Amino acid sequence: MKITLDIAEKIAQKCVDKAEEINVPMIISIMGDDGRLIVFKKMNNALPVSIKISQAKAYTAYALKMRSDELGKLSQPGEMLYGIDTVCDDIVLFGGGIPLNVKGELVGSIGVSGGSVEEDITVAEAGEDFFNNRYTSN
Repeated sequence: MKITLDIAEKIAQKCVDKAEEINVPMIISIMGDDGRLIVFKKMNNALPVSIKISQAKAYTAYALKMRSDELGKLSQPGEMLYGIDTVCDDIVLFGGGIPLNVKGELVGSIGVSGGSVEEDITVAEAGEDFFNNRYTSN
């Protein structure tokens, strides 16, 4: 399965809906299975720095096939990926980046930035939940 423009727009809209629900302006990036940006949404009054961060979170989830918050745990001193952010560009170690998988195969990723880490995770998970409920068969 490929994430089409239509699917990516629907995922991003679910993220926007959740961000509006919690009243936090966000920036949402959706990447495809090639690691390239498909959809980018910037809500009014979102922090400009979140443009790059949302894309970096989506890239992190895509490139490492894991959630950016999980990577953060694995990159602490003494952990197996400690220092990864110093040798790899655009790697983010805090929440808001989530890979999208179908039957164990990476098909894309979500990156969200603009709120607290917890808010970013909540909004990204809204997009992930929509995708999983609509497009995966578990």
